[in-house]
Amino acid sequence: MRQVYFITHPEVMVDANVPVPDWSLSERGLERMHRLLDSPWVDDITSVYCSTEKKAIDGAEVLARHLSLPIQKIAALGENDRSATGYLPSAEFEMIADQFFAAPQHSVRGWETADAAQARIVEATSTLLGDDVSAGAIAIVSHGAVGALLLCHLAGYPIARKYDQPGAGGGNYYCFELESMQLAHEWKPIDRAE
Repeated sequence: MRQVYFITHPEVMVDANVPVPDWSLSERGLERMHRLLDSPWVDDITSVYCSTEKKAIDGAEVLARHLSLPIQKIAALGENDRSATGYLPSAEFEMIADQFFAAPQHSVRGWETADAAQARIVEATSTLLGDDVSAGAIAIVSHGAVGALLLCHLAGYPIARKYDQPGAGGGNYYCFELESMQLAHEWKPIDRAE
């Protein structure tokens, strides 16, 4: 039974002068991605996918180098489009994110709607899984909001922020079975080897 691991990038270097998709992982984020390599399931991975955002690529590179695998970058695995606002201070961002999840069919301050982001991440994931020719587990390194939206789809939950990844820095994962598309487990931190 093949497993799919949806992994969110961990902590980033926040820079208000750099477009958000170009942010890199911080030292702590890289450290946490390296700790993920201690998880027993990592060596089962035979394909690594990620979005085209720098922080997801940075995370995927840690996995791919460890496994001697190429990275397959897919733009549609990107975070919900927030380019209308760009960087927002933390408190303001959290308030807008609450609204994003609370009103999935409405754009908040020009952001991509949660409904649209969910449809995009579901289609991108379904397509890559259908096209994948490897034999083992699949890793997708992506982002928190779209990860929560995909989790809601897989579990049959309504879109709600309570299904967002825990903590403030990112760096969580969940697992689902490829054939059945059933969740094996919900969010766990990447640096707790299991």
